[in-house]
Amino acid sequence: MSAQDQIKQTVETNDVVLYMKGTKTMPQCGFSSRVAGVLNFMGVDYADVNVLADDAIRQGIKDYSDWPTIPQLYVKGEFVGGCDIITEMTLSGELDQLFDAKGVQYDKDAAEKIREANA
Repeated sequence: MSAQDQIKQTVETNDVVLYMKGTKTMPQCGFSSRVAGVLNFMGVDYADVNVLADDAIRQGIKDYSDWPTIPQLYVKGEFVGGCDIITEMTLSGELDQLFDAKGVQYDKDAAEKIREANA
């Protein structure tokens, strides 16, 4: 299976996927750590894909999304964005709205605590 096929299958069979450096329990870069931290704190059930474990996936995800950086978050098969976009969406409440619209379970109180802590 090609990297593109593997990425497509992963994105389409998981409601939320984070392509990141490292894993959700052991991120290996600050940007990946920030996004994983938000998702973990909000109690989102998501698949994590460590791009450091496979060079074909590491380049393939950039080609797949036409987005040059990692991490990359996908919700219900759609590319949402990287660290800066996810941070902005979390603080503005847009990430909550996206999760609500897509039927993704998360802890609304935790999301509010993130916003309060960053107000």
